[in-house]
Parts: sequence; C-alpha cells; structure tokens
Amino acid sequence: MMMLITYDVNTTTAAGRKRLRKVAKQCVNYGQRVQNSVFECLLEPAQFVILKNKLEEIINEEKDSIRYYNLGSNWKRRVEHVGTKYVFDPEDTMLV
Repeated sequence: MMMLITYDVNTTTAAGRKRLRKVAKQCVNYGQRVQNSVFECLLEPAQFVILKNKLEEIINEEKDSIRYYNLGSNWKRRVEHVGTKYVFDPEDTMLV
C-alpha cells in the first residue's frame, strides 16, 4: 500500500530541530521525499505499523503533528505530478 506521510515539527528549539532530523531520517528509510515534509512510502501493513510507532516515539505531540494518508494499492491513479522534481516509481525495477 502506498502511504503519504506528512509532518510538521516545531523547530524553534534545538530539540525540535533534532526531532525534525529524526523524523525525516525514518521516512527516508521507508520511502522517498516528494516535498520538504512529505514522503511517499510503499509499505506492507506490518512495515507501516513499525514506521508509525517509530515516528510517534520521536515527535512531541504537544508541538508537532504527523498525518498519514493511505492511498492504497491503486495509488498511481490517485497521484498526479506537475513540475520539475524527479521522483521514481517504487514499483519499477531498479538497477544498482
């Protein structure tokens, strides 16, 4: 399933900036950044539970927020991109 994960972390303090880096690092481990605080993550349900738990352990719920959008398995029909930022299709074959 394709999950769109967005977050807003309060960065007015050093602790907030550290939380922001940790949230971004976890999201990079599971998907691709498509905008500054927006990630597309192609996940199995168990992976989503793991990632969600990790993210919610990092944030301060009184100062930060995370939103999860389940785009499902037919996500390609629901996503339209306009502009220059290159993103890869996580379902395509990748050569290393």
